[in-house]
Amino acid sequence: MIRAALVLGLMAGAAAAQSVEQRLNDYPTAARADYVFGCMAVNGRGRDVLEKCACSIDTIASILPYDAYMQAETVLSLRLTGGERMSIFRTAASANALVADLRRAQAEAEIICFQGQ
Repeated sequence: MIRAALVLGLMAGAAAAQSVEQRLNDYPTAARADYVFGCMAVNGRGRDVLEKCACSIDTIASILPYDAYMQAETVLSLRLTGGERMSIFRTAASANALVADLRRAQAEAEIICFQGQ
């Protein structure tokens, strides 16, 4: 009985660890590369900047699931589009919350990767 409970506990712990690992790795390589290219375009093109930009997307990925990241990026992209129909992406509370979550993750990445090193 105790042995079965121990095995179930270990299995639950392993499943939770795997879930965290999957969440950390749910960003496709192309999305990570796209972020790093954009980051380097803004911050410079040296090896040190490459490492900081890679650290930045890794930090963001550890905070924000890929689906939330893509939703926020989509909102930001749509905000650049003019017109009355796009105003919903500038004023809706849900859109603002998505962008705020991304901005917080980016700010944490900035502190950890660019100021902390």
